[in-house]
Amino acid sequence: MKQILYILTALFMIASCGPDDPQVETVRLSVDKTSLEFTAEGGDQTFTVTASEQVYIVPGENWLKFKKGATGSDYKAVVTITAEPNPATEPRQTRISVVAGEEKQYVDVVQAAAEKTEPGPGPDDPIVPENDGNLAWKMAERLGIGWNLGNQFDAHNNGVSGETVWGNPKASPQTFTKVKAAGFSTVRIPVTWMGHFGEAPEYKIEEAWLDRIAEVVGYAEEAGLNVIINMHHDGADSNYWLDIKSAAANTAIQARILEQITALWTQIAVKFQDKGSFLIFEAFNEIHDGGWGWGANRGDGGKQYKCLNEWNQAFVDAVRAAGGENENRFLGIPAYCTNVDIAIESMVLPKDKVLGKQMVSVHCYDPFDYTLSAKYSEWGHTAAASKKVPGDNEDDLKKVFEKLYVHFVSQGTPVYLGEFGCVNRSTEREQAFQQYYLKFFAKLSKTYGVPCLLWDNGAKGYGEESSAFINHGNGEYSSPEAKAAMQALVGSYVNSLTLSDVYRNAPK
Repeated sequence: MKQILYILTALFMIASCGPDDPQVETVRLSVDKTSLEFTAEGGDQTFTVTASEQVYIVPGENWLKFKKGATGSDYKAVVTITAEPNPATEPRQTRISVVAGEEKQYVDVVQAAAEKTEPGPGPDDPIVPENDGNLAWKMAERLGIGWNLGNQFDAHNNGVSGETVWGNPKASPQTFTKVKAAGFSTVRIPVTWMGHFGEAPEYKIEEAWLDRIAEVVGYAEEAGLNVIINMHHDGADSNYWLDIKSAAANTAIQARILEQITALWTQIAVKFQDKGSFLIFEAFNEIHDGGWGWGANRGDGGKQYKCLNEWNQAFVDAVRAAGGENENRFLGIPAYCTNVDIAIESMVLPKDKVLGKQMVSVHCYDPFDYTLSAKYSEWGHTAAASKKVPGDNEDDLKKVFEKLYVHFVSQGTPVYLGEFGCVNRSTEREQAFQQYYLKFFAKLSKTYGVPCLLWDNGAKGYGEESSAFINHGNGEYSSPEAKAAMQALVGSYVNSLTLSDVYRNAPK
């Protein structure tokens, strides 16, 4: 913004007589420099003015200041120009006018742009307010960094879920004591219920299946972990009984699904009614119509979103009515496809007779082509351009957390990332970038008050979907590389380094 032009009066007077006096030499106006260049930090530079008349200086912009200095000559004066620091990431320029009588000279000034701000706060520049004790921050502190017992109780084959059908061993008490020892605070135990309940109207859950879930929840409780259980692949791609695509098109199907949700969640809640606040119920997993958030939901006028909002309401009502600890239990409410942007655009939290006991559940595998498909082998500002997802990787990921903070955390609404991840890599360099991604993700989680839970499916090897970090049967690290990745993740969450520190220490 231009300053109101001001003029330095009588910068210097060459003589007491005017220039027309024959006794006074007339000297034409000149400057010894026609341009000045400043760094983004600003500073001082000088130029010398020669003239035999009164000289006026018009600096042009308010980020420039000036002062006069003597040279020992009646015809010359030194002008010092001071440029303030440039806070913008674009260069700026202006022109200084030097006027004497009817003569005018110009000095062009250019100042370099500030370097692009590194993601995250420095020690004296927090990007989010201090933890003010609101509910979102309290839950973030409590849940911390977490781990998923993935592809375990959510696994299924031929319409029947089973603990070992996707190749993982049975979970044991040691699984959870070692997860706790590794530094995790919370474990998410995804559960698929299909194949283990009867017909309408009771939809009675098989006791052996429910008992086994309760047994494993008990393992985690004994280990001192928070626990999240849910309904997982029952709604996968609208292929099973939680079919949102059909529900949005047929009110009778929607009514039947609502009855089934109520029946099943009532039984689950009753089973755990004596379990304390360490146990959190999460209504569903990634509910969508098969388009992963880019299907019919984009053009159906909100019908699918409305259906899911009603499902979530049925879930809350069923749990609260089940009695015991359920009357005050924290509940995870999933967005459509657990998509961050859809959550912000369309999510409506259920009505609840208990205030402040709901958490928004979303997932983040950004960028997918790096974290899960492994199309790219590196990530971040130091990665080789041909081996990383195009764009500013760190800033793109940071924006996800910023959105969650602005729309939920800053408003006191807890939100958690029930899943995130980064598949294992085969070479030492690729593993360094995997560790950097996990460090950066964990530090974002801590900085913005958004707890996150790592997806671990037990799949060994490297590349696409290979997310084996901790052995599901005994809690040991799945490999030396997995151990290094987990230590990087947890260490970044708990240490005192800033996001800028993590950024500066990216692999070279």
